[in-house]
Amino acid sequence: MDSLRAALTKVKDLLDWLPDPLVAVMILGIAVLVALALHRWARKLARRALAGRYPYLYSTFNQTSGLSRLALLILAMIVAIPVAPLKPEFAEMLARLMAVAVIGLIGWGAIIASHIAASLYLRRFSLDSDDNLLARKHNTQVQVLSRTLDVVLVLLTLGAALMTFPAVRQYGLSLFASAGIAGIIAGLAARPVLSNLMAGVQLAMTQPIRLYDGVTVENEYGTVEEITSTYVVVKLWDLRRLIVPLTYFIEKPFQNWTRDTSALIGNVMLYVDYAAPVDVIRAKFSEILKQSDKWDGRIAALQVTDFKEGTMELRCLMSARTASQTFDLRCEVREKLIAFLQKEHPEALPHSRQISLKEARGGTEDAALAGEPLKRIRPA
Repeated sequence: MDSLRAALTKVKDLLDWLPDPLVAVMILGIAVLVALALHRWARKLARRALAGRYPYLYSTFNQTSGLSRLALLILAMIVAIPVAPLKPEFAEMLARLMAVAVIGLIGWGAIIASHIAASLYLRRFSLDSDDNLLARKHNTQVQVLSRTLDVVLVLLTLGAALMTFPAVRQYGLSLFASAGIAGIIAGLAARPVLSNLMAGVQLAMTQPIRLYDGVTVENEYGTVEEITSTYVVVKLWDLRRLIVPLTYFIEKPFQNWTRDTSALIGNVMLYVDYAAPVDVIRAKFSEILKQSDKWDGRIAALQVTDFKEGTMELRCLMSARTASQTFDLRCEVREKLIAFLQKEHPEALPHSRQISLKEARGGTEDAALAGEPLKRIRPA
C-alpha cells in the first residue's frame, strides 16, 4: 500500500498543472483500476494453482470473489482519498462512505463465511440415497438456521451502517425516547415477520417437516421443495407450487408422510363377487409383490375387510421404501390383479343379481316389452 500511495503522489505531482477536481478524479480512477487489475491477477493465479488439484477450495475462492474485489476497492480508495486534492467536506463524505462500505464488507463476509461453513458441514450427508432421513434432517436444520442467520446479520449490518451518520443516530435516539404509539405500530407491523422468523428457528429445532418430506397441506399432496426464512415451497404432484408461511406448520395440523422414516404402507381395495377365490387372489398378490422391485419385503397382507350388498371387499396391504415407490407399487398391484381376474377368474368380478319380471309375473314382461297392456294381478 505504501508503494501505491507513493505512486499516486507522483501522479499528483505530475498533474499539478491540471484543476484539482480533475486530478482527484484521475487519482481515484487509477486506484480503482489498480485494485481491479490486482484482483484479476489473483483470480488467474488461483485458477492455475487450485482448479485442477483442489476443486472444492477453488469453488470456495469463487464464492468469495465479489467479497475480495470489494475489499481491494475499499483499500485502494482509503489509500487514494488522502492523496487526492479534494475539498475537506467532500473528503469527509468519502471517508464516511468508506466506513459504511467497511461495515457492509464485514457483514457480507460473515454471511459468506456462514454459507461456506454450512456447505462444509453438509458434505457428509447425501440426499440421493433411498433412506435419506438423516440427511434431510441435517439439511433442513442447516438451511433454515442459515437463512435466519442471514436475516439477523443483514439487520445488524444495516443498523451499524446507519449509526455512523450522526443525524440518523440522533433521530433514532429521539425516536426511541418518545416512541410510545410509534413503537406499538412498528411492533404490530413487524409481528408477521418476527413470528415467521421465530417459527423458522422452532421448525429447525423440532423439525415437524424436513426437505423432501411428503406432506398433505390444504388437501394437496406434495413434497417440501424449499424452506426459506419466512415461507415453505411445497411441490405438488402436478408440478404446481404451494407457498405456505412457516407459521402454518407450527399452528395448524397437516399430514407428514415421511416424518420418522421414508418407508410407507400402502393399500389397494378390491371389490369382487362372493364367489371369488380369496386364497387364489392372495397367492397371486404375493407373487406380484415378489416380482416387483418396489416392494421392500416388510408387509404383504390380503384380507376380507367388509361385505357390501353385492360385493365382497378385499384390502391388500404392502410396503415400499419411499412414498413415490409406494404409490407406484399400489398402481402396479391394481393393474396386475384386475388383469389376473379378467383372464383367469372372470366369475370373481362383481355381478348384478336381479329377479326378472317374467319369472315374478308369469310372462307379463314380454307383453310389456311388446307394448301390450299389463294385466292387473289381483290377490287371491
